[in-house]
Amino acid sequence: MRILLIGNPNVGKSAVFSRLTGTQVIISNYPGTTVEFTKGSTRLRTGESSEVIDVPGTYSLEPTCRAEEVAVSMLEAMLDEGDIIVNVVDSTHLERNLYLTLQLLEKGIPVIIALNLWDEARHKGINIDVGRLENILGVPIVPTNALTGEGIDVLMNRISESSECSLMEYWKEKRFSKIDKDLRSSVDERWSEIGRIITEVQNICHKQHTFVDRLEDASIQPITGLILAVIIMYLSFKTVGFIGEGLIDFALDPIFEMIVRPIVAKLGVVLGSGGFLHDLLIGHLVSGGINFEESMGLLTTGLYVPIAMVLPYVFAFYIVLGILEDVGYLPRLAVLVDNLMHALGMHGYAIVPMILGFGCNVPAALSTRILESRREKFICATILSIGIPCMAQTAMMVGLIGRYGWQYLAIIYGTLFFLWLVIGLILNAALPGSSPPLLMEVPPYRLPHPKILAKKIWMRIRIFLAEAIPYVLLGVLFVNLLHLSGIITLLSRVFAPLFSGLLGLPSEAVIALLAGFLRKDVAVGMLSPLGLSIKQLVVAGIVLSAYFPCAATFVVLLRELGPVDMVKSSFIMLIAAFGAGGLMNFVMSRAVSASSVIISLVVLFAAVFIVTRVVRTLRV
Repeated sequence: MRILLIGNPNVGKSAVFSRLTGTQVIISNYPGTTVEFTKGSTRLRTGESSEVIDVPGTYSLEPTCRAEEVAVSMLEAMLDEGDIIVNVVDSTHLERNLYLTLQLLEKGIPVIIALNLWDEARHKGINIDVGRLENILGVPIVPTNALTGEGIDVLMNRISESSECSLMEYWKEKRFSKIDKDLRSSVDERWSEIGRIITEVQNICHKQHTFVDRLEDASIQPITGLILAVIIMYLSFKTVGFIGEGLIDFALDPIFEMIVRPIVAKLGVVLGSGGFLHDLLIGHLVSGGINFEESMGLLTTGLYVPIAMVLPYVFAFYIVLGILEDVGYLPRLAVLVDNLMHALGMHGYAIVPMILGFGCNVPAALSTRILESRREKFICATILSIGIPCMAQTAMMVGLIGRYGWQYLAIIYGTLFFLWLVIGLILNAALPGSSPPLLMEVPPYRLPHPKILAKKIWMRIRIFLAEAIPYVLLGVLFVNLLHLSGIITLLSRVFAPLFSGLLGLPSEAVIALLAGFLRKDVAVGMLSPLGLSIKQLVVAGIVLSAYFPCAATFVVLLRELGPVDMVKSSFIMLIAAFGAGGLMNFVMSRAVSASSVIISLVVLFAAVFIVTRVVRTLRV
């Protein structure tokens, strides 16, 4: 027996799923699509194990988008297999949710209703007569609050009982005992029946607007919403920096200095303080000692970069992101930026991959599948890879370039933002098709539940560790082998005209560019021992950020876009990176001030925006 969780979007299905299954879950694509669904297992009261499937959210069994088509297909494929449907319903929007419920009941399959967000309904003054509703629909109904776990044990009992044929036959006999019409005959009749049910079972008490209600309204208004967005983003990244730096200074750096350094130093002596194996594992010595950032050994830089330099910031970012998700702010941000995203050829929810990209580009690339059209995915993946540096790379950039002053970081990130906007505008104007309207549920603000938040953060950190450390070690190994074999010297000579002429960089910088395909943060760190000027660091930072995604992101995007679109996207990345790097080298070589560079970017963006809008208008 399988348990299918079905319901409208944003009704708490994922929270119910988490309560039933824990963290050991599998995320899969529905065959022939990029639409995801999640499955796990739970143990019934009878002791039997049962598979739980979190079906993509749908408003009805008459699909209007790809995700809803998958939900209906999954339901139809499992109708004759003895499975149980748990219809997760939002108690605060009962009328809208009942449309799907009645459609499910018409199928004549075992249904249990989880009346979720029960506490929120009470807080809003919504009173529902559960017994009366259960009697009308003829199916078990369980009030639940998945965030706190309220009612989940009762739901498990009902599911266990429903696995017995006798109980299901009982509910089948009661189904629609109070409904006389064939609801399949007319949509209008179905809505009329819903209205009658609501009149009988629901009562709403008058409730004054609270501060939270007013905050919800303000966060999606153009002016107040933009102000709040700037404040929230600023506080979010300040929080990430505070937590990340604190973990590095007071936890991880001391661990590496007091525990790792003595062990690695003794191993270096055993290996003879030189030779192939020493250089591979320990790396080269800097000023007669081990430098965790620059030595480039598997056991030095290979471990220090992902664990001590990157993990603290990624951990802090996932804390902040999890809070914003669970509070309910991200959908409001999507509504707020919808017009901007439409100008770039996507709808507002494309902001989610962009925000995820600031933590790690891999989950960001995976999340592009929330965009329905191939055109949207191509635009999103391309500008994500070019203009959104991950937290690991940002940490390295701040450490390497921040010491020279904030204005140089502003040039790098201003240029990346400029590329993100301009390339999005150009692709939207050049590619055929249009972006669909934003149709999404905006949930109310809620307090995040600590246990669920911690579970989500742990799952993300576990995925990051599984991907980051192997790729960093592979990157360090790859660069060491190239160096020891002399290939890097050869490549430096081949690419010297490009690096020296166009970018104004020493030919040795090709090492960092090659390593950047494996890990961007490692590549930025490899610029440190080259003795570059601040102008060269700025140019190198722009090129390394924009020229290509890291290997892990590349593999994900290759799977999402396909080989042909990935080649096209990569070509755009290379042109944007080397074009921007060459232009920045030219401008900064003329001793132009940092503020003048930033102003020039703004003026250039305005010109490109006007041209692309004219082109788009002419095409229409």
